[in-house]
Amino acid sequence: MISAEERYEKKSANVLGREMAYVEVGQGDPIVFLHGNPTSSYLWRNVIPHLADQGRCIAPDLIGMGDSEKLPDSGPDRYRFVEHREHLDALLAALGVERNVTLVIHDWGSALGFDWANRHRGAMLGIAYMEAIVKPMSWAQWPDAARALFQTFRSPEGETVVLEKNVFVENVLPGSVLRGLTDAEMAVYRRPYREPGESRRPTLTWPRQIPIEGEPADVDAIVR
Repeated sequence: MISAEERYEKKSANVLGREMAYVEVGQGDPIVFLHGNPTSSYLWRNVIPHLADQGRCIAPDLIGMGDSEKLPDSGPDRYRFVEHREHLDALLAALGVERNVTLVIHDWGSALGFDWANRHRGAMLGIAYMEAIVKPMSWAQWPDAARALFQTFRSPEGETVVLEKNVFVENVLPGSVLRGLTDAEMAVYRRPYREPGESRRPTLTWPRQIPIEGEPADVDAIVR
């Protein structure tokens, strides 16, 4: 049975004036776990125990997600890829992640991880990735069952669907998992986004950052 237990007490680091939460377990070369949308380091709770004796396992909560602090002046221009990259870069630098690095990456954590690896090639030891954003795409390549919903996220209606109805947490997340998520698991994933409105902004900005048909241009260029 898959455990819902929050196994590890989180640490915190001040990064660019905001507190970022992370799990840190073990010693040795860094193994960095990067989650995607709308999850957190909790995603890795049952993976880290298998690697904790292999190196220094570090699993951040991306800025505004999990137990990391929200950004001020939240709005449509907040939590873009480049802003996440800036905070992740600063956190990993503060933690001394600089050589013999292995990345374990999922979803948007994959795009952030590939980008970090590309800019730190001499630091890399290996990458394990899953459900990754590896290249720009077109709407024709998008899964038929999800196309209309993700087009809605990128429209003005997305503000209501995500910020008020919390669709990414309540529907997209459990609908993307083969087994049913338990109440205990859902409670952890809901926790950062309990309040309607801007607390949920990270989960809306992410689907708007997917590089589809050349937009947004900056993410399209980075992913290429």
